[in-house]
Amino acid sequence: MTTFVDLLASPILRRNLASAQFTTPTAIQAQSIPAAIAGRDVVATAQTGTGKTLAFALPIIETLSQGPLASKPQALVLTPTRELAIQIFEAFSAMAKGTGLHAVPVVGGVGENPQLQAIRRGAQVLIATPGRLVDFLKRKLVSLDTVKIMVLDEADRMLDMGFLPDVERIIRATPANRQTLFFSATFDPTAAALVEKHMKDPERVAVGSTTRPADSIEMHVYQVEHDRKLSLLQHLLKTQQGSSLVFARTKHGADKLAKKLNTAGFRSTAIHGNRSQNQRNAALKGFQDGHFRVLVATDVASRGIHVDDIAHVVNYDLPQAPEDFIHRVGRTGRAGAAGVASTFATSAESRDVRAIERVLKTSLKRCELPEGLGRETASAAAPVIVMPSRGAKPAFSFKPRRRRFSSAR
Repeated sequence: MTTFVDLLASPILRRNLASAQFTTPTAIQAQSIPAAIAGRDVVATAQTGTGKTLAFALPIIETLSQGPLASKPQALVLTPTRELAIQIFEAFSAMAKGTGLHAVPVVGGVGENPQLQAIRRGAQVLIATPGRLVDFLKRKLVSLDTVKIMVLDEADRMLDMGFLPDVERIIRATPANRQTLFFSATFDPTAAALVEKHMKDPERVAVGSTTRPADSIEMHVYQVEHDRKLSLLQHLLKTQQGSSLVFARTKHGADKLAKKLNTAGFRSTAIHGNRSQNQRNAALKGFQDGHFRVLVATDVASRGIHVDDIAHVVNYDLPQAPEDFIHRVGRTGRAGAAGVASTFATSAESRDVRAIERVLKTSLKRCELPEGLGRETASAAAPVIVMPSRGAKPAFSFKPRRRRFSSAR
């Protein structure tokens, strides 16, 4: 069996992995790390939750820590959302401890001055979202002339979100002889064209299916009309254990649903594009720590959330596109753990459910509605809880005990 000791030479990196109790690489890590360390361009696809973050972070740390540390950016990780950039930054910082390497998240929604100061102080790794980085490039506040390794993380999502022009501009700002690592959950013609244009004879790594979630996830569908959705969701929360990530279609809908769940006694918060970065960070942290049992989110969270041990994903509203279903459901059942995904669909949405099943190439399990579901009526709304009060601790946690031997993202 391959271990991280077999893949990595840096004693500091080995020590940091051992301290985190990461011993055995996942399949995507075992197959992509050797090629990346050898300097090859890599195109890697794998399901959500299989460990793609370490698959590119470890080669970057191994490569950059071998020689004298530079004072200008040597590596660039481009990713679609602020939340994902911050989580990559945290994972990178933990693995690079003691190497002298420093990373900085370059993201919108927060002040730019601390980011620019960190770059000027000599951060070697930029972990950026396209919008903020392009803004810095246009204003000539940052140069990518010294970048040796570029990572396109969740590349398909960046293209889905309309970032292709920004991605192209950023790539053109890096040296032509850079190494490029492409990591994604799916691989469509637009992504293939980007690879063909900007990568050199890449090593192709494919792990598992890119058209369906992990086999460890039970996928259910309930035919339920709008006025009984809330009652069904409350029934599931009462009868199932663990934390739940609930997807709503709109920002207003996410806020409204979180308020109703709080009124019903389920500690809930919401995350979407209209919340400030501090509010989004607080909501994620509260959910991760178990202060909130339910996080209601728009699709900003289908790729931007990497929270361990989410027991249940609920598609309260169907996604806009069948492919988005894969990324929503992939928030549970991570690293081989069991998970449940429940989808609510009205009778008018039967065709949309069949479209999802065609993409998945499997059928969702039809479930009968519980008896006695009430219809939703107007009620007073409680405010959305964004963050716990200072120093407050929950009376108990909804999170199961964390498994300590997973190296999957």
